[in-house]
Amino acid sequence: RRITINKDTKVPNACLFTINKEDHTLGNIIKSQLLKDPQVLFAGYKVPHPLEHKIIIRVQTTPDYSPQEAFTNAITDLISELSLLEERFRVR
Repeated sequence: RRITINKDTKVPNACLFTINKEDHTLGNIIKSQLLKDPQVLFAGYKVPHPLEHKIIIRVQTTPDYSPQEAFTNAITDLISELSLLEERFRVR
């Protein structure tokens, strides 16, 4: 599977998203987008080992907002922003 989701048992209302075959490039973009959401209390990522091509993103949200919803919204917003950027490059 490309993305696996695990509940974080140490922290309330938090999840770990493991994305395979990705690195710092995508991890940092997703983390930055998540932190723009006022209902996201924490967002961070790590690459477990330099030879492993995967990232683990940890997301904690307010009690009335699920980490999965925050992650989905962040990805949707990123797709919109990148589509707009691509469109602007094609115009020139």
